[in-house]
Amino acid sequence: MERALAVVDAEESTKALVREAGELAAAVDAELVLLHVTTNDEYEKTRQTMESIPNDVVGYSAEQARVGAENFAADIGREVLDGVDVEWEAVGALGDEQNQILQTADQRDCDHLFIAGEKRSPAGKALFGDLTQSIILNFDGPVTVVTE
Repeated sequence: MERALAVVDAEESTKALVREAGELAAAVDAELVLLHVTTNDEYEKTRQTMESIPNDVVGYSAEQARVGAENFAADIGREVLDGVDVEWEAVGALGDEQNQILQTADQRDCDHLFIAGEKRSPAGKALFGDLTQSIILNFDGPVTVVTE
């Protein structure tokens, strides 16, 4: 492992995931990329809420959403990786979660991926899909899945 990507989300389990990724990356002297993706649905919901505020100055652009996602990842990194001897960077993205994870991993030359696993029944996976399964199948490298 030379550079790993850890997917940061709003779940409490994210902190354990980032800590584990940071410690493993530090142990092999690898770099760590922390990625938070704001989905299109989340962006639209926030944009509509911001536009409903009666003030002509308030708005919410795609760039603001990306920067907000980056700041969220950075906040988690500062909180969780304090005391871990690892170089890390925070990245924010806007769009389809699977595509953004795979694109970021490719763009940043990540050779290992850390993602939180969702506990779903087989029927739930068949009906709603499973991001973790999709990442495992489409990422060209090892994927570490951390579950609660």
